[in-house]
Amino acid sequence: MNLKLSMFSAGLALTLFALSPQATEIEKIKLPDMGDSTGLLISPVQEQELGEAFFRQLHAQLQISEDIEIQQYIQEVGRRLVLNSDGPNQPFYFFIVTDDNINAFAGPGGYIGINSGLLLMTEAESELTSVMAHEVAHVTQRHLYRAFEAASKLSIPTAAATLAAILIGTQNAAAGQAALMAVQAGNAQAQIDFTRENEQEADRIGMQTLVAAEYDPRSMPTFFERLQQSTRFYGQATPEFLRTHPVTVSRISDTRGRADQYPYKQYPDSLTYSLIKTKLKVLTTRDNPATLRFFQNSQQQGTEEQRTVARYGEALMDLKMQKFSAAEKILLNLIAHYPEQPHYLSALARVSVENKQYDKALKVYLQATKQFPTNNALKIEYVTSLLKAGQPKVALQVLESLATNFQEHILYLELMAQTYEDLRLPAESHRYLAEYYYATGQTKTAIMQIGLALKSKPLDEYLRAILDERMRFFMEEEKQRRENK
Repeated sequence: MNLKLSMFSAGLALTLFALSPQATEIEKIKLPDMGDSTGLLISPVQEQELGEAFFRQLHAQLQISEDIEIQQYIQEVGRRLVLNSDGPNQPFYFFIVTDDNINAFAGPGGYIGINSGLLLMTEAESELTSVMAHEVAHVTQRHLYRAFEAASKLSIPTAAATLAAILIGTQNAAAGQAALMAVQAGNAQAQIDFTRENEQEADRIGMQTLVAAEYDPRSMPTFFERLQQSTRFYGQATPEFLRTHPVTVSRISDTRGRADQYPYKQYPDSLTYSLIKTKLKVLTTRDNPATLRFFQNSQQQGTEEQRTVARYGEALMDLKMQKFSAAEKILLNLIAHYPEQPHYLSALARVSVENKQYDKALKVYLQATKQFPTNNALKIEYVTSLLKAGQPKVALQVLESLATNFQEHILYLELMAQTYEDLRLPAESHRYLAEYYYATGQTKTAIMQIGLALKSKPLDEYLRAILDERMRFFMEEEKQRRENK
């Protein structure tokens, strides 16, 4: 495989933490295309295919959060940024990687990942969006194209696998090395080596996007400064990514100089940001008693909203520790005072689900989906409860009512497979299981599921045609993967 991985990795997994020269211009800057000058190297369709393959590889190697509330939030914030970027019509997909390391990255096709460790480190929503805006700028400025030139002779599955291996290496060196060996990357160096120009552009354009989306531009230097300070406490255990890509004093000064040219104003956090951050803290904590005490103590300080969020955190911790009555009591009180907040209703329903009181849970979800008819996260949770309550027909109706973008979600594929299994339609069940396994980077298992679907009955000609086409597609991709080993 003739591949210069250092060049390949530089563009295909661009991240936030790198050197940046000073630049204080506030006006819109029209930058030259840093990528393929001909526009013929990789088409938009090929780029999207590479992005999808890259994301499948990540699912096979990293823990991608499938919590539907968290996913809905990060996508909504991402869309707001993209609509205010210089590429509002480009496709983007934002997701959370459940990992304590402080990291964020942009991949091909507009796939942008944020580590849970980074989100939890933020102290304001604008700090989170400053990172996301930076990564959006890497994509819209086409920093990925030049790097892809070095890999233009690779098949998409192999290029995606190599990219995923490089990215994994920034988070876990041993896992990254193993993944590189799996795709036979040879002796190429798996190191991300960003250019100053790339980072200058991403900071500059990212701040413009941040302001246009009505987030605080001063959050960017503030967060950079906290990142720099945090490295002092790592010592010998500093993550490789932070060691090789430091946040410098010049970069902090640069971004602060630009931010200060904007008029000062208050940018309050959304309540959803605070609730999602609280939920993520609960999901990732390794010390339940300490986290519970944190939320209990937090109710004695701060604003009314902050105290309310702390009560929500206590309820989630009670739920996690199976203190169902305590969790229910807090959530009922929150709902009485804040009836327009869907997260409280969702949590209350989950209390009943975990307590195996499915009829009680369904009543709450039915109320919630009527009150918030466009909230797809609530619908997904409702489906899960319907299946547990033995109501697959209703579950299928709810699944079919989801917005199109949610029908591509991995959890949707899994629920469709379960629903059809409960409806005793094995061909459809295996079909959706195949799509689920393919989406999570398990093409061989997807092929096996298509084979099982083709042997199932009943099987009409329309479904057989779909299955035959998917089998050809999966087999061809697996063939390409083997040939590029």
